Amino acid sequence: MTGTTRSSSGLDDRRKRLLFRCWHRGTREMDLILGRFADAEIGNLSEDELTQLETLLDVNDPDLYAAISGDKMLPADVTGALFARIKAFPIPERDA
Repeated sequence: MTGTTRSSSGLDDRRKRLLFRCWHRGTREMDLILGRFADAEIGNLSEDELTQLETLLDVNDPDLYAAISGDKMLPADVTGALFARIKAFPIPERDA
């Protein structure tokens, strides 16, 4: 799978923008991590969680990937509850 499986139909403009940004990060690894999370959760996120996601999307890909993989710490204002959910979100193994 190489892209969103969720339609943006029925989403408000803010969620549509965030869904697009999650799938268009600049590195394929972050597209897959954030994009798949957004596909599954974007419609259920609260306004506060949307704000947290916007903050996370402002972090550059190498730093965010390093933080998700546990190789780097990000500032506490970036790594709230939503970051923990993204970090714990299951990423399916690639088909062999």
